[in-house]
Amino acid sequence: MKVALIGATGFVGSKLLAELLNRGHEVTAIARDTTKLEAKPGLTISKGDVFNVDATAATLSGHDAVLSAYNPGWTNPNIEADFIKGAEAIQEAVKKSGVKRLITIGGAGSLYIGDQQLIDTPSFPKEYYNGANGARKYLDTLRKETELDWTFFSPAIEMHQGITTGRTGQYRTQTENPVFDENGRSILSAEDLSVALVDELENPKFIKARFTAAY
Repeated sequence: MKVALIGATGFVGSKLLAELLNRGHEVTAIARDTTKLEAKPGLTISKGDVFNVDATAATLSGHDAVLSAYNPGWTNPNIEADFIKGAEAIQEAVKKSGVKRLITIGGAGSLYIGDQQLIDTPSFPKEYYNGANGARKYLDTLRKETELDWTFFSPAIEMHQGITTGRTGQYRTQTENPVFDENGRSILSAEDLSVALVDELENPKFIKARFTAAY
């Protein structure tokens, strides 16, 4: 499959790139800073700015699917607005490009614990609120999208660089609620997040839907 990967140099994007290439897909890696990418078989490197819709659409044209790991950066003071603006620009560019399949990564904050979203619970970390709220608002926008075969992925509640599980190839899925293990934790490594997303790319189960995964 010919896949365009947006945000290919980030913590998640770099793991997605490795998983896609290891499975034999042709990948166009799109990043703001392409110096972080090394030439590899099956890899095309493209410098990109997601806010330039026409240029992004031209780059995406001819691909079978677009996988977006776009994140404006957790230290960005405007992360909420920039996430929404960037995600909406990517969505528009995908439509302009003629590609129908879009898989995008958001946050865990919009998952439900009972009838309350995680982001609205007292225990949700304040430092992640703005980024998570941007992803929550964008999911509401994406749910109204009818032209694209979109999928929105919410990571496990604990999905960060401190998780050293690596690639096990094992995970369980849910749609609106977190996946918890026997200890009441929702955990997934970035490597297994990548397995879950490339599995969804190859064998779609969540078209026009959100899903999450954890051990």
